[in-house]
Amino acid sequence: MQENISEKSKFIFFKTKNYFRNLDKQIFFSFVSLFILGLFFSFSSTSFIADERLDKEYYFFFQKHLLYAFVSFSIMIMISLLNTSLLNRILLPIFLVFFITMILVPFFGIEVKGAKRWLNFYIFRFQPIEFIKPFFILVVAQIISLHWIRNLNLSYFLSFILLSAIILLLVLQPDLGQSVLLVCAWVSVIFISGFNIYLLFLLFSFIGIILSALVYFLPERFDYIVSRITSFFDPEKSGSFQTSRATEAIKEGSLKGQGMGEGILKESVPEAHTDYVIAVISEEFGSIISILIISIFLFIAFRVIKRVLNLNNNFYKLGLSGLISLLVFQTFIHIGVNTNLLPTTGMTLPFLSYGGSSLISSGIVAGIILNYTSMGLKD
Repeated sequence: MQENISEKSKFIFFKTKNYFRNLDKQIFFSFVSLFILGLFFSFSSTSFIADERLDKEYYFFFQKHLLYAFVSFSIMIMISLLNTSLLNRILLPIFLVFFITMILVPFFGIEVKGAKRWLNFYIFRFQPIEFIKPFFILVVAQIISLHWIRNLNLSYFLSFILLSAIILLLVLQPDLGQSVLLVCAWVSVIFISGFNIYLLFLLFSFIGIILSALVYFLPERFDYIVSRITSFFDPEKSGSFQTSRATEAIKEGSLKGQGMGEGILKESVPEAHTDYVIAVISEEFGSIISILIISIFLFIAFRVIKRVLNLNNNFYKLGLSGLISLLVFQTFIHIGVNTNLLPTTGMTLPFLSYGGSSLISSGIVAGIILNYTSMGLKD
């Protein structure tokens, strides 16, 4: 696939001509179904919290989620309509803007439960890492594929420097889950680009040594992360209580579930509507619904990979692979925590967890995927 950029097309902001015909409708309606499911399960998982804990109307959080979903869906449509050449030109400036906000977090961020991850901006609060992720992946794809640097190894090194800078800022927050997610997505991009697997192994050995040294010499900075990992291996510790309750809820729900509103996980776990939403869904509606949700994510991944295999343009191949890696890895990290296969990370489930930053970030990823897969490709 080649990106056709005529002089005239450079001044076209939106590609409305033949948009719906070229749109991958199966990916589009899969995203729409996730938005709808997210609205439904948001009502189910947040009504108790609003009514019993905060003494608000039972639909308080649902109204906010509805607003976030509307904004996210609108962003998805707008990005999918955006002229692709224009979108590619603004990737780096947007990345730099969000990178600056990441730098501001340690100094001006809001601390919640021992982690400083959010910034207040007038009337709303947002989490910069959620917005920088897709643009980081695409900037890495540009660095590697567009030959900004003639030496390919230097391109890999530059992408690693960018990754390291963001990981360092995440460590300062701290945020273990997003660090792992970003590394996994970056590895996906450079692996698909043809990076030597043995060099990759050596690189991660080096990273492991550096992280071990940091934990040893700066233990107070890493207490939060260490406690999460140690609690994973010691269920009696408080950090693992939430995951244990989530695992029990999934078992109690079995295949058919306890029924809407009958689950007790959302009553005993504070972050059930965000970090443990798949467990809430499984408890009330059964594992069959959770399997359906996972199947939708896997179907989207299948469709995107099918497109990638037909691409000749290396940038779109790497960019789409990285974006779908973000969605898939985030989904499975969330599920891994809920099933006690991974340490607690505070990872949301794309489209379904409550939270404005996470939901809008999912809309951005979905919009870019739809944009890049609607460029006249044939099945």
